[in-house]
Amino acid sequence: MVKNMTYNEILLRIILLLRDGKRKDFRELIEELQPYDMASIFKEMPEKHYARFLSFMSVDDITILMQELERPYQLALFNKVGKLKGVQVMNKMDNDDLAQLLEELDSDLKDQLLSSMEQKESEAVQTLMNYPAETAGRIMTNRFVWIPQHFTVWDAVVKLKAFAEIAETINYLYVINEEKQLVGVISYRDLILGEREELIEDIMYTRVISIKADADQEDVARLIERYDFLALPVVEENNVLVGIVTVDDVIDIVIQEANEDYEKFAASGKSIDFETKAHIAAYRRLPWLILLLFIGLVSGSIISFFEGTLNEVVALAFFMPMIAGMTGNTGTQSLAVVVRGLAQNDLDSKMIVSLIFRELKVGLMIGVVCGILITGIAVVWQGNPLLGLVVGSSLFFTLIIGTMAGTMIPILLHKMKIDPAIASGPLITTLNDILSLLIYFGIATSFIQHLQ
Repeated sequence: MVKNMTYNEILLRIILLLRDGKRKDFRELIEELQPYDMASIFKEMPEKHYARFLSFMSVDDITILMQELERPYQLALFNKVGKLKGVQVMNKMDNDDLAQLLEELDSDLKDQLLSSMEQKESEAVQTLMNYPAETAGRIMTNRFVWIPQHFTVWDAVVKLKAFAEIAETINYLYVINEEKQLVGVISYRDLILGEREELIEDIMYTRVISIKADADQEDVARLIERYDFLALPVVEENNVLVGIVTVDDVIDIVIQEANEDYEKFAASGKSIDFETKAHIAAYRRLPWLILLLFIGLVSGSIISFFEGTLNEVVALAFFMPMIAGMTGNTGTQSLAVVVRGLAQNDLDSKMIVSLIFRELKVGLMIGVVCGILITGIAVVWQGNPLLGLVVGSSLFFTLIIGTMAGTMIPILLHKMKIDPAIASGPLITTLNDILSLLIYFGIATSFIQHLQ
């Protein structure tokens, strides 16, 4: 029915069905939509249709829709769905998603909603909310299948069938002992290939990769990427199994962390998207830009200090933007390489030294090639070999310094336990502008008598 329909056509069809009260046709249409498509339709729909749209949907459908929406739309949905149906949705939502939603509500409303939920679900959500933000414990779910090690394969199959509907994933079954300690794991594939009477402890994998509940969520993502897992068990002290993190949550983490790093790298501060109001976007960008403005004044002071050199050899002004721009560009390139490397690897002293020497070699090679090239251009353009030598040697040294600044600053910040993405592109570029101008005019001033 919806196979060949565009989003606008589906949206119009839904609105007409809502207007005409055709609940059955509406249900048939909704069942053909993927969760992402349903969320996209909801976001495009005029708000005046929200109440009827949600009244036509089942609690299960609303739960699926809720987990596909961004936070502002989730709050709008809660406001329209009504308290009774809203609590039913909360009882069915993945606890990690619900915990993230509730933490943004005011404390009175949050307590009211939690007290309205089923006690077991409410306690599970509150447990997650007790973990620090952006840790494995905060993003894990308690909806997974665990089995005792004394179970047979058939016992495990029976339990799997009983809990398949509420489990977030059934790709792995985690095996625990009497103290609820994680002692093994068995895949769904191994389970169905096993003999009915085989003991789980005889066929399970005992080398289980797990992560502590207080570990950073980036460490979770790194482990899942390294081992290609679909889920990762989360343990407390004494290896007690408390939850799992699934790969879909990790994808969200990767996107979130990438966005945060890009915002810092671009010096744009907190999140700014298409929905952000102009005055809020300006407020979030201004602090960095004002800082860079004052640093940039130093560049102007340098130019003013060497005004005499510029007056004597006006041709130096032609190459000034190129010198500063190239230095900033190579610094930003090195910064991007180092920040990405720090995000993917745990660097030790040996790796850091190796990286610094590698980038130094890169800077030397780039400096030699670009220095020779600009020397030739300056000689041909201005007809002055000494001017070409000044410009070429200046570019050679500034490219080396720019490369090393882009390498060293994020490493130093990393060692100081500061997010290296804070060493933003604009900051590196501005600092390199100052250094490049000092070198350029310093060399030019040294040869001023011969350049005139």
